[in-house]
Amino acid sequence: MSLADIIDPERLPQHIAVIMDGNGRWANSQGQHRIFGHQNGVRAVRNTTEACAELGVKYLTLYTFSTENWARPLEEVNALMELLVATIKAETDTLMKNKIKLVAFGELSKLPPSCRQQLDETIETTKNNDRLQLNLALSYSSRWELVQTVQSIAADVLSGKLAVGDITEDLISQKLITADIPDPELLIRTSGECRISNFLLWQLAYTELYFTDTFWPDFEKDDLYKAILDYQGRERRFGKTSDQIKTI
Repeated sequence: MSLADIIDPERLPQHIAVIMDGNGRWANSQGQHRIFGHQNGVRAVRNTTEACAELGVKYLTLYTFSTENWARPLEEVNALMELLVATIKAETDTLMKNKIKLVAFGELSKLPPSCRQQLDETIETTKNNDRLQLNLALSYSSRWELVQTVQSIAADVLSGKLAVGDITEDLISQKLITADIPDPELLIRTSGECRISNFLLWQLAYTELYFTDTFWPDFEKDDLYKAILDYQGRERRFGKTSDQIKTI
């Protein structure tokens, strides 16, 4: 019996978010350049996406490139952009075959034109797929997203569309760029780092966090299954007591 067979399909997280960390350190351990790690990380993306689709997960969000990543050496940034274009182009047929819809959010205007064009083409091609939605957080940071949200709400208040008393948690959620995506139930971070790194700060308020020492290029389907099984072994109380949860 495989780990996948042990997973309870009735308690499957519908949205899994992943901070794909450790590509550079994995490459260094191999005596290779950092970009070698990013190239090998593509396989982990493919395996994780495939596993989520097979299990019945509906949303998978990958922290692909943060706004802070633009500060990395130019050579690495350019290589990452080229890799992104090549990967999206190469995987489009696979996305269609597996009925996976591609979505991207972040400061996409900062992406190189060739990258943005390929991204837009694949998003358009896959828009009617409904088995799994694969979200790429690109040129993204949560603080940037929250600033955009606050500015949008402030503009509506100034124009008279909203009163200050209309600002609620639900309204803020509706103004986020992830408004059409349910909050993640499970966040996985690889490489042994135990922080959120400016990723989905609002959305992760009640998300279960799972940290693994495995570097992203070594992340296999079984690693995903272990994370889901760990999630299924937890009690999600949302501020209530255990007794209250048991009586629901």
